[in-house]
Amino acid sequence: MPAPAISPVTTSQEMPRSTSVAIIGGGIVGLTAALTLAERGIPAVVLEKGRIAAEQSSRNLGWIRKTNRAVADVPIAAAADTLWAKMPERVGSDLGYRRNGIMFVAGSDAEMAMYSNWVEAAREVSPDSRLLTADEVDALVPGGTVRWQGGVYTPSDGYAEPTLASSMIARAAMEKGAQIIENCAVRTLSTSGGQVRGVVTERGEIAADHVILAGGMGSRRFLDNLGVAYPTLPLICYALRTAPMDGPTDIAVGAPDFSFRKHADGGFVITHRAALGAPITLDHLLIGTKYWGMLKHAAGMLRYQLGKPFLDDWNSPRRWTGDSTSPFELTRITDPDANADIAREALANCAAAWPAFAKAEIAQSWAGTMDITPDNNPVIDEVAAKPGLTLATGFSGHGFGTGPAAGQLAADIATGHAPLVDPAPYRLSRFTARSAGADSKEP
Repeated sequence: MPAPAISPVTTSQEMPRSTSVAIIGGGIVGLTAALTLAERGIPAVVLEKGRIAAEQSSRNLGWIRKTNRAVADVPIAAAADTLWAKMPERVGSDLGYRRNGIMFVAGSDAEMAMYSNWVEAAREVSPDSRLLTADEVDALVPGGTVRWQGGVYTPSDGYAEPTLASSMIARAAMEKGAQIIENCAVRTLSTSGGQVRGVVTERGEIAADHVILAGGMGSRRFLDNLGVAYPTLPLICYALRTAPMDGPTDIAVGAPDFSFRKHADGGFVITHRAALGAPITLDHLLIGTKYWGMLKHAAGMLRYQLGKPFLDDWNSPRRWTGDSTSPFELTRITDPDANADIAREALANCAAAWPAFAKAEIAQSWAGTMDITPDNNPVIDEVAAKPGLTLATGFSGHGFGTGPAAGQLAADIATGHAPLVDPAPYRLSRFTARSAGADSKEP
């Protein structure tokens, strides 16, 4: 089945000669950075190699959560909560944002202990998160047949519709003065005297005072071509949407081998939390050792893919100039195949726990590629070796939920504005200063 279709947006066909901030990547983070800058009266141009939000920004589950994040990552998630709540007024449209809460249920004592430890550690940054007993889980999500050990619940968490949000943010950014150009890949940076002076695109050069790279899966290859080390590997998340149905709750629920949340059309978005696609690429050989801790933690979840993904990656350029075709022009949109078996398995897991899903019909299934860093946290930071370049990438499947705050933080850093939150957890240098391990965040 095709990927979810986003609400259409008419973008610019004109190429400016200069701007204050050039933003590489038209996903939710890049678009929010542009909206922030436009509201501050700072000219910004978003350059998207394909179509805005056509990759993970429209293919994710729509969750907006603090629950079970690394504790150092909760402040940006909390800031995003505030920004999401204000976003409908800010963009003049409903984005499907609902603060209906998110719950993770525990299938074992070990999982319950993990949630208990998290609640204790996150008490100051997520004060409304609380542990649930088995009876409380049944009361909040009735009709289940599994007796869970308990769970963790954050009422202030929620979700929005990925196929609406980025489009509405893009429209608002353009109305406030930002420019967005689709089907225009940035090949490299232009520099002078060691300072970034703009970008070189497939349609020509744009001078800029600052550049923000919010390129998702393309960021590693873009930076590698510049001689900047940045580790990320791909994982594929599989999701489905049911036809409208009566479900057990409006709370979003994550279990060991499935998750679900209510969709705006009355159906449910479901994913398999114990099955992720792992396409093997050349980068697994180059940087795989940085991921030993994560691979050990997630070994049973990974469905490895060897063959076409490896050959496609092998044949994709790794070195090019501003005058030559970049890999971003050869693959405009990363579009992994949906997996019908995993979709049916996820729905069956859901129905085994809550029989209301037993008669659900799959209206659509899809897949999206996540850019995973060794510690599951993004990089939002200036690049010391390239003054004038700020990164906002590597969101490891969490970029939609924190997108409004991450985009604003990137805009803050790029233009010297007081940062929305402390950017210290997102320094690029953490990957070169030490070997990163796994943390408790979920894809």
